[in-house]
Amino acid sequence: MLPRERVEAALRHEEPDLVPWGEHSIDYNIYEMVLGRRSYVQGKIRETKALWNGQRDEVVESYRRDVIDLADVLGMEIITAKPVPPVGYAPTPLEPVDDQTYRDGAGNLWRVSSATEQLMPYWTDVSGYRVPSVESIHEQIDAVDRNGVARPDESCYEVIRHIVAERKATHWINLCTGGMGFPMVGPTTEEQCVNAVLHPELLGPVAELQAKHCMAELPWYVELGIDSVMPCHDLGSSTALFANPRILKEHVLPWWIEYVKCAHGLGLKVIQHCCGCITEALPFVVEAGYDGWEAVQASAGMDLRVIKQQYGDRLTLWSGIWNEHLILGTPDDIETDARYAIQWAAPGGGYIYGATHSLAMGTRPENLQRMKEARERYGVYPIDTTGGA
Repeated sequence: MLPRERVEAALRHEEPDLVPWGEHSIDYNIYEMVLGRRSYVQGKIRETKALWNGQRDEVVESYRRDVIDLADVLGMEIITAKPVPPVGYAPTPLEPVDDQTYRDGAGNLWRVSSATEQLMPYWTDVSGYRVPSVESIHEQIDAVDRNGVARPDESCYEVIRHIVAERKATHWINLCTGGMGFPMVGPTTEEQCVNAVLHPELLGPVAELQAKHCMAELPWYVELGIDSVMPCHDLGSSTALFANPRILKEHVLPWWIEYVKCAHGLGLKVIQHCCGCITEALPFVVEAGYDGWEAVQASAGMDLRVIKQQYGDRLTLWSGIWNEHLILGTPDDIETDARYAIQWAAPGGGYIYGATHSLAMGTRPENLQRMKEARERYGVYPIDTTGGA
């Protein structure tokens, strides 16, 4: 079977010849580890500084070359694409405070994460923030209804168009997009949680505004020729949802249903990315009609075996190898993860192989190699349901 045919079968809950593999996110060190050359793809602070220095075209060329090459070398069936900055993009560099800390024009502090190398918010000045009114949110909704949503410059889709042109015939092209999570407002997570309690009247309008933005973008993706959209919006931490699931049911679920219906009407599959412990949200994901769910986080208590038994006839599950094991574990840990995931999630189709979140900073080369080998060893259909024993 062609790689894309394997994914099509998995999404139809049929058995292909081999469990398909893909990742929604792959950090630059993986590209360098596998391809043996410098890469800017998800290059963290390196990519950020390159853009500050006006190297947008060099960064984009790395994406054009490396994303396809990595998929070929690892044998992945799914290639996940993302927009890139437009031609001429050269943001003003942030002011350095020390080697790891920067200050933006509003006085907010940013710091390079020691774990991920990503430039992250460190301190945000919330003194000038004012919670929007219901009326102001409705004005934005009315503007979208009248005028639609402004489409980005076409050069933002340069890499996506290249991947589609080069691999659409053989591979499944997945596109990460903005998602619809808890409809909160505020400059920080803390502010958002507080405002959800103090201003419940905003939840409905904010959910509607999010949804209409997301749905307005869907025709663009059809025109680009991608196969599936992946709304990315986390709903919980590693222990629980960010907020009461009632908010999801009342304010978000109706728009999830509408979004999926719209995407399906345009011929797109919809695969939700959401890590964390989201047990209480899963029934809503299924009810909304999502085709799949990616990032089943085992370390957050999300057991592929249990979830397959509960929802596997309605939801394709995409996950398997613990991120923690890829970074801190051994090849034997990877082997155990692969056997367990494939044994319990792959029979009958409806399963895509991958990490429990992403191929991230710190992944050990021997563990990535074992991840590839284990898929090829255990993922051949018919699946050995004894776990290869």
